Amino acid sequence: MRNRKPYQPLTSDIRLSNVLYALSDPRRLQIVLSLKDHAEQNCGIYHDLMPKSTLTHHLKVLREAGVTKVRIEGTQHFYSLRTEDLEELFPGLLSVILNVKPELID
Repeated sequence: MRNRKPYQPLTSDIRLSNVLYALSDPRRLQIVLSLKDHAEQNCGIYHDLMPKSTLTHHLKVLREAGVTKVRIEGTQHFYSLRTEDLEELFPGLLSVILNVKPELID
């Protein structure tokens, strides 16, 4: 069993181009919007949206871009938004993204 922690960039390593790329996919944007009203979400809530391998990829893109962070507890993965970090680096960006009307997402 691997005990390796997944990569999560330091706040100083988060780049706008990576954040915008991560948010450019409709499925990833749906994940981000679902996290806005929750402190943390278990990744299991997304299994009905897409196959597990696809979900794993999208969660990895969001995490490695610095949009989300993961906390691992046993076999459970809990995701949350990096609200404070993103607001510090890109003031107002996340609030604009989180107020997108769902019908405007492809």
